[in-house]
Amino acid sequence: MIKASKRTPDEKAVPYQHPQPPDMSADIVHAGVLDKWLEDDNLWVPMTQSVSFKPLLLSASQGYYINLLRVRQSGVLSRHRHTGPVHAMVLKGRWYYLEHDWIAEQGSYAHEPAGETHTLYVPDDVEEMITWFHVTGGYTYVDPEGVAVGYEDVFTKIEAARKHYEAIGLGADYVKQFIR
Repeated sequence: MIKASKRTPDEKAVPYQHPQPPDMSADIVHAGVLDKWLEDDNLWVPMTQSVSFKPLLLSASQGYYINLLRVRQSGVLSRHRHTGPVHAMVLKGRWYYLEHDWIAEQGSYAHEPAGETHTLYVPDDVEEMITWFHVTGGYTYVDPEGVAVGYEDVFTKIEAARKHYEAIGLGADYVKQFIR
């Protein structure tokens, strides 16, 4: 985050002169997301033994979430259908969908449309994959024939984070900093 004292003076740079709306949500700024945040293992919320996420924004009011997803094992991660669009930016490693011929690798951006069903696969030679995901709506986990076997949305993410942060001693309310 850039502090005001380090900004270049500009006579046209005058801050907004009125109060913000009284019911507006507070800003969220996470410094060091790409460095120090990746180092602290405790803040990663485990989903399985090899899959975890780190919440950045859990928008209960609008039904979306933004998180870092970390996978530390190759193979199929999940087969799922999207109820809303998804944006992804690969920060480390690579992955692809069995249903497509493209590969999302470090530095890649992917957009996944609402309604799409696909199977996420992490290649054998990838030790760790970390991807920034902006998920609108949720996932319905399905078998190869499309039969629903589970789901995930902003509310299941909040509950998983709440339980994890309480279990490691940060308290159940630690998750509130990510909720808007």
